Amino acid sequence: MSPLLSDTALVFGRYARQTLRSKLQMLFGVLMPLLYLLFFGPLLTGLPLSSAGSSWQVLVPGLLLQLGLFGASFCGFGIIVEKQYGVVERMRVTAVSRSALLLGRVLRDAVLFVFQAVLLVLAALVLGLRAPLPGILIGFAFVAVLTVSLASLSYALALKVNAPQEFGPVINSVTMPSMLLSGLMLPMTLGPAWLDVLSHVMPFRYLVDAVRAAFVGDYASSAVLYGTLVALALTALSLALGTRAFRKAAA
Repeated sequence: MSPLLSDTALVFGRYARQTLRSKLQMLFGVLMPLLYLLFFGPLLTGLPLSSAGSSWQVLVPGLLLQLGLFGASFCGFGIIVEKQYGVVERMRVTAVSRSALLLGRVLRDAVLFVFQAVLLVLAALVLGLRAPLPGILIGFAFVAVLTVSLASLSYALALKVNAPQEFGPVINSVTMPSMLLSGLMLPMTLGPAWLDVLSHVMPFRYLVDAVRAAFVGDYASSAVLYGTLVALALTALSLALGTRAFRKAAA
């Protein structure tokens, strides 16, 4: 096994054990999307939100990506706490790969949020969601990729700030417009034309459209293709920025 893989597995194991010891952390992140599912979903039942698929096939993909958007964006809080307790300082003097310090963390985050996504889909199936299994699995894959991307950026930002009071407002100022302009709750095509056009500058819009297409079984559509390309490009850029931040912090 290469040093990068072994170091990544070591870091992943450390943070995975921390997560397993905190049952509330594993379950609490799914609470907000679950509340939307329970209290907002029934209001949309039967409404013509899309030309293909039911209202559940429109809402649930958005909630899955909402889970990744909000959950992963706030992952950096953990780094801020670690800096305050000297954990980051101690890691600087180890021989662990700087890339592994990031990869181990974001892989733990991806596993956690995919687990929460599974719980959310199970609840949606009880409420009335009907979607093909390959489409659901594609949705989980997009949650994982989005988590890796945003968690990497979140950690990079957290390494540059000194207190949660500096970190929180920045994240809120990014996540809220992202949620509104990407059409997580309802398709942007339902809004005015200018808002629909504006939403195309938001990368998450393409991910949402891709998962919704997958949930109705339209795997070969341009929406899935564009969503995949945007997701991969976002992941590559985010990992590069995150790795650079960890290397500079350890310099």
